[in-house]
Amino acid sequence: MKLVSWNVNGLRACVKKGFLEYFQTVEADIFCVQETKLQEGQISLELEGYYQYWNYALKKGYSGTAVFTKNKPLSVRYGLGTDESEEEGRILTLEFDDFFLVNVYTPNSQRDLARINYRLEWEDRILQHLKDLDNLKPVILCGDLNVAHQEIDLRNPKSNVGNSGFTDEERGKMTSLLAAGFIDSYRHFYPEQVGAFSWWSYMAKVRERNIGWRIDYFIVSEKLRERLKNADIHCNVMGSDHCPVLLEIN
Repeated sequence: MKLVSWNVNGLRACVKKGFLEYFQTVEADIFCVQETKLQEGQISLELEGYYQYWNYALKKGYSGTAVFTKNKPLSVRYGLGTDESEEEGRILTLEFDDFFLVNVYTPNSQRDLARINYRLEWEDRILQHLKDLDNLKPVILCGDLNVAHQEIDLRNPKSNVGNSGFTDEERGKMTSLLAAGFIDSYRHFYPEQVGAFSWWSYMAKVRERNIGWRIDYFIVSEKLRERLKNADIHCNVMGSDHCPVLLEIN
């Protein structure tokens, strides 16, 4: 089974920049997107052979998630039933026969850390959600998690200490998640790989020089360790300030 996750930073714009060509080429069994930035009826994707599930933000042109899957899920849950996370369309949970898929777009703490308290509360709610699901069957979490966990997960760690996405608090929440019985699939295969990034700012020449961050993940239950086949970052795929990440499981 092949799964892909991509923060498209505006799906309508990304479609104009090659989204559908990539979608057809990669032939994922499950394709998750974040930051769709649209409302129902604003786009019509003809994805033959795929069921489509959308969680829209109430605010226009903001946030939003979607999942396109070849196999129809047993159930779909939108949000967590907790105020702001509902309004911003940040989470979709799909139940399949032998695992849960959780697609998330984690809130950014913002440049001045104005939203870090909400962000940390979100992390606690997500962790509890994942643990509850994991008690039933294994979990695959994917999405833009808006954190570089280790120093090797960004180009300039020293100059970014304390910045949004690289605070001790945010990194600590990721450590706690992994300690709760989950695996960072990319680091499972490439524990020491440097220069492996999934997001670059739009500043001139930044992507060309690979001055980036790895903030897009597939995190899986420890129960799935033996089924992991491959993880990859498709850094050459354009269309967004993020690139797609991939997971293959047996």
